Amino acid sequence: MSLRFRAGLIGCGFYSRNHLHAWRDLAADVELVAVCDRDEHRAKAAAVAFDVPRWYGDAARMFATESLDFVDIVTTMPSHKSLVLLAASHKVPAIVQKPFAPTWQECLDMVDACGDAGVPLMVHENFRFQSPIRAVRRILEEGTIGELTWGRITWRTGYDIYAGQPYLASEERFILLDIGVHVLDLARVLLGEVDRVFCETQSVRPGIAGEDAATIMLRHVNGAVSVVDCSYAARRDPDPFPEVLLEIEGRRGSLILSPGLELRVTSDGTTTVHSLRTPLLPWTSEPWHVSQESVLHTQRHWVECLRSGREPETSGRDNLKTYALVEAAYESAKAHRAVRANA
Repeated sequence: MSLRFRAGLIGCGFYSRNHLHAWRDLAADVELVAVCDRDEHRAKAAAVAFDVPRWYGDAARMFATESLDFVDIVTTMPSHKSLVLLAASHKVPAIVQKPFAPTWQECLDMVDACGDAGVPLMVHENFRFQSPIRAVRRILEEGTIGELTWGRITWRTGYDIYAGQPYLASEERFILLDIGVHVLDLARVLLGEVDRVFCETQSVRPGIAGEDAATIMLRHVNGAVSVVDCSYAARRDPDPFPEVLLEIEGRRGSLILSPGLELRVTSDGTTTVHSLRTPLLPWTSEPWHVSQESVLHTQRHWVECLRSGREPETSGRDNLKTYALVEAAYESAKAHRAVRANA
């Protein structure tokens, strides 16, 4: 690999502008040499807007033409397997948007293909890399609130997600794969690996194919218990979208991340209050800033891992553990009983 990684990006739709802005911010390490989209006009528009020299309407042609150090796959999940396997066949490392794939077997196929090819694979699981979550992780790792016993991770909104992503209304497996995968990943990161899962789902909005609300209870291997809940049908004022709200308790204290990104930390009877807001970047705006900024952190982590040769935090192999929780949640909701979490 060269001093600057030569990268290609596939998928120039809804969320890709955040990826494109972040790669431009990482230009000292990454040269984005090509973009690709099935709609070649959309690929050209992205290339022109972000000064990318070449654009393609066919991913196979891009791989055959370009010499790439890695590819960023920003498409919807049904296309992930074919694109990751295409990258692996060219021995090109890949970072792929979440959800990883529509099925467990497709996730395994991608992990195996990249393992066989000897190339890194990372899932763009960006909630872990949000600035407030990174701050909370540091506090927990320092032992400030002691051994963890209980937690609640909440993501509830009435935001019209269908306006920007209308296909979501027709997804039979909806919020658990779209947002549940994020908050379940946070449960793993913040409170530890999971042993048992109990889940109830709801379809609140009329006319959708899948579930738009889910409530999940987790028993962690270390004995902690957590509640994870997510909804696209919550009617709240003010609406906290797109913030993750947290409550975590330990033997020495607790921490609470409230709307507005205020963090209250209680340790041995003393409480401190912190604002976890970070400055806007030139291309971010409220209320999206936390999510947008996390894209930059995620992509920087990928570059650092490529540079050092270490496995990314959210490698394909690691993401199997999060995806297993999603599968367990669906199984539990169908059976109305607790199930084991097996990755």
